[in-house]
Amino acid sequence: MSELDVLVDEWLPLPDVAERLGTDVGRVRRLVQEKTLIAVRRGEPRVWSVPAGFLMPAAGGGWQVVPALPGTLSVLADSGFADEESIAWLFTHDASLAGLGTGTPPRTPMEALAAGHKTEIRRRAMALAF
Repeated sequence: MSELDVLVDEWLPLPDVAERLGTDVGRVRRLVQEKTLIAVRRGEPRVWSVPAGFLMPAAGGGWQVVPALPGTLSVLADSGFADEESIAWLFTHDASLAGLGTGTPPRTPMEALAAGHKTEIRRRAMALAF
């Protein structure tokens, strides 16, 4: 079991991502090429897969990519992170996030992004470059 398998509890192959988003696999592949999403090869046979946490329910029903994710992926890439490293950072437990927001505190940067804490997470991602 890889580090990513320990950190990410659910993975979606690209066809499943397409189904959730209500689009075709070609469009999902473009999202990966454009770095709106990142995917890694995993499983047997090795297929391109995306962490399910990159998607969230949309306001009008259905699913969408977490709105703050693409910009955050750009910040991480600019900080020198490879795709696998970005996923690991986004899904690693961080106790210092407990003070963000009200209600159930986020445990990972990805949970914080999904909860709307884009600025704080991107600030932390930028700090990694130094």
